Amino acid sequence: MLRLLTVLALVSTLAPAWAETRVPQSSAEISLSFAPLVKEAAPAVVNIYAKRVVETRRSLFADDPFFRDFFRGFGQSRPRVQNSLGSGVILSSDGIVVSNYHVVGQATDIRVVLNDRREFSARVLLGDEESDLAILQLDTDETMPTLSLRDSDTVDVGELVLAIGNPFGVGQTVSSGIVSGLARSGTATGNARGYFIQTDAPINPGNSGGALIDLSGRLIGVNTSILTRSGGSNGIGFAIPATLVAQFVEQARAGETRFQRPWAGITGQSIDADLAEGLGLTFPEGVVIAELHPLSPFVAAGLSAGDVVTQVDGQPVNSPPEMLYRMSIRRIGAKAQVGFLRGGDFETEDVSLILPPETPSRDAIVLEARDLLEDLALSRINPAVVVEMGLPMLAEGIVVTDPGPLGLRIGLRRGDIIESINRGEIKNPRDVGAVLRDIEGRVRMQVIRGGGRAVLRFRI
Repeated sequence: MLRLLTVLALVSTLAPAWAETRVPQSSAEISLSFAPLVKEAAPAVVNIYAKRVVETRRSLFADDPFFRDFFRGFGQSRPRVQNSLGSGVILSSDGIVVSNYHVVGQATDIRVVLNDRREFSARVLLGDEESDLAILQLDTDETMPTLSLRDSDTVDVGELVLAIGNPFGVGQTVSSGIVSGLARSGTATGNARGYFIQTDAPINPGNSGGALIDLSGRLIGVNTSILTRSGGSNGIGFAIPATLVAQFVEQARAGETRFQRPWAGITGQSIDADLAEGLGLTFPEGVVIAELHPLSPFVAAGLSAGDVVTQVDGQPVNSPPEMLYRMSIRRIGAKAQVGFLRGGDFETEDVSLILPPETPSRDAIVLEARDLLEDLALSRINPAVVVEMGLPMLAEGIVVTDPGPLGLRIGLRRGDIIESINRGEIKNPRDVGAVLRDIEGRVRMQVIRGGGRAVLRFRI
């Protein structure tokens, strides 16, 4: 009994020491309050106000691909200002800012407001609608507050994170959550396509382009969208990994205005349980190669159809977007180590990261008045044209890059592949004008459109 009283007395003596206020000494202690973290990170997160002027027509047929040419000039054009609101993150002291493309893309006036209410104009250095990322440069010589980037591959599910942005234009706001998932692909809304970090931190309109940071104040992702049924913040949010952002910044500093994405030259399919059984795999993993372009760097490295790609640079890949992401975070000209299964054996090969080749030459032309279909723009298909126009990977032939007013009238569309005219095969863009000049009367033009064939008939 005497010993128990002694212990109680000792506890009562130490209690005031435990209760004293002191500076947090570890990340675990800091996690009890986000205030120090927010004070450090918030100055580098900015509000972005963008404007762009678009021309609008009163004609109901202005957007119709066939009738708009007949009603060209009908009704006066009226300029209309579109406003967008979002957020951004300052990544360098000289004013490099990352945001979403859907916030600043095609903007004619961009205003950036810092947390301390300073305002600067900005211009877009590099934008990419597919990744929904844009790199801006602030017009200032002042030294800016910054956030450092964290390697996204070191992020784990369950980590505490903060989302900082400007939701609904109410001003800078902070929300907290955790990393809910990694390697999310094909699930985000909006323009973005690819690979995302998933979080349950509330993300609302205006948060786009804002920061998703860890408990060390490092940027792990750029908030881009939320998947919700109600339209509110009670959904799951997606952030573009900081590792991809770093590659965007590098290319912007190198003077690129469009993101240069490595070309794989393959089509692949994610492996489910049924496909895994058919391929003799122990469990579903990787991406099975279905087709390869003859100029693909995967062909040069020795891979073939039926190989199952499971890793890129030692990181697992389980979908085509993941595979493209792994390649995109490396610079053009580098090599990526690709791990794949062939006949049950695991192999690795180094694959060169290249731009889509301009082979064969485009030989692009625009038809003249003497060619009858004046202003019809044509190009020979090569891998670069395939990527630019979203054509099937193995497409060949002559493609319409701009139908022009007369081409629209006969039914041509951008992306049509001209196979033949009056059953004569078309092998060169210049063949189209030459063939049309020699025809009198009816013309039968066969084109490939959207994977199917169409026949256009008109009279000269």
